[in-house]
Amino acid sequence: QIHIIDFDDENNIINKNVLLHQVGEIWHISTSPADKGVLATCYNKTSDSKVMTCAAVWRMPKELESGSHESPDDSSSNAQTLELLCHLDNTAHGNMACVMWEPMGDGKKIISLADNNILLWDLQESSGNAVLSSSAALEGKGQLKFTSGRWSPHHNCTQIATANDTTIRGWDTRSMRQIYCIENAHGQLVRDLDFNPNKQYYLASCGDDCKVKFWDTRNVTEPVKTLEEHSHWVWNVRYNHSHDQLILTGSSDSRVILSNMVSISSEPFGHMVDDDELSDQEDQHQEEKMKEPLQDSVIATYEEHEDSVYAVEWSSADPWLFASLSYDGRLVINRVPRALKYHILL
Repeated sequence: QIHIIDFDDENNIINKNVLLHQVGEIWHISTSPADKGVLATCYNKTSDSKVMTCAAVWRMPKELESGSHESPDDSSSNAQTLELLCHLDNTAHGNMACVMWEPMGDGKKIISLADNNILLWDLQESSGNAVLSSSAALEGKGQLKFTSGRWSPHHNCTQIATANDTTIRGWDTRSMRQIYCIENAHGQLVRDLDFNPNKQYYLASCGDDCKVKFWDTRNVTEPVKTLEEHSHWVWNVRYNHSHDQLILTGSSDSRVILSNMVSISSEPFGHMVDDDELSDQEDQHQEEKMKEPLQDSVIATYEEHEDSVYAVEWSSADPWLFASLSYDGRLVINRVPRALKYHILL
């Protein structure tokens, strides 16, 4: 099932609508940047007693797109079905790990990672057909498999980053060639990546060595910063879309951690204040304050979950709102502490 959660902020209530995804259990989900009714899933299906992970593009029922629906008390009785737009046919390429949409695009370009292949798809008219426009394969010893990937919003959306085992690689989507490689980025499996939305060379990664690392892709010998707050695998790392010092991580230690990574953000010295607005005395004080960046710190640790947290995500509509999802079957919605919010804004 796919659940569409409608969070009513003013009354603090959650409505949910259930969509049936009848082809199989879902392992990854991503939404089109251009059309909020369209999404892609990676799912398991069994054929000839073998389990395959496939991917497909779907459209949700029109009335759910608006988001202003009331959910009836018994939502299970009227679950609706997703409309299949097309399959991303991967029979030749292996199991799908994830699907990424071109971040600033028109919703026509998708990259999927299947085993050791990067596949660039072109969705034809009204997404009814997916054509494989180019691909690249990871070569080397052993069974190489991608675990996750991220499409960079910078450089005219011509770069993606992928993770396989302990390695992070950058690729140019025009030539499908590797542009950088961070070997042994983590001591164990790399689980997730995210690009800083405001600083074009900055990339965050997390993995089974319990660490979150921040990289400058122009110089990949050393991470710029490392966070070691979690005590088990880190499944997810997410930059806030508006305030890139805010970093969200979720882990198998059942915790969600909100960190304030000011020193490597796009505003390491806070908002710059116009000189004219300050009196002389304030002026000196302000200048001293400006010279040193604020300290990086953990803002809050959320312990509402009772099991591994394997997804965290910022709201795309409200920069102060985020959600987490855990193996305990619960979705938890939280907001950035008010004091910090005002500190960032004022």
